[in-house]
Amino acid sequence: MLDNLPRGTIVIEDLEIGMTRYLQKHITDRDIEMFAEVSTDRNPVHLDEDYARDTIFEGRIAHGMLTAGLVSAVIGEQLPGHGTVYLGQTLKFMAPVRPGDLVRAEVTVETIDHAKRRVTLATRCLVGDTVVLKGEAVVLAPSRKFD
Repeated sequence: MLDNLPRGTIVIEDLEIGMTRYLQKHITDRDIEMFAEVSTDRNPVHLDEDYARDTIFEGRIAHGMLTAGLVSAVIGEQLPGHGTVYLGQTLKFMAPVRPGDLVRAEVTVETIDHAKRRVTLATRCLVGDTVVLKGEAVVLAPSRKFD
């Protein structure tokens, strides 16, 4: 995995609007197979090339939630990082991710509510210049005062 900063925690007192973190990951056949095993989603569009070739995707694609999981990794490991609690996430899937694609998951701080320890984050994933997923997350950020 390729990311821009070490893993850890950025407490809410140190967050700033516009702060961004990312990671990049090549999606492998093994990733898709493991996700199918863990999630029990064995839809053949993810696992069977012959089946998938006859779909609108014209080939196998990764599970959308596998891609979304990369956003979760940025939030849980980098921004805000360890101790963060997910409160909500919207997702819009814009384009397929295929085995072998390099996905870049990005998270950017949009708003900070210090009183409630709530942070709203813009989230997106890209393959090259193509946005494949976009959304917004609301999290409870760790605090120097309470954690």
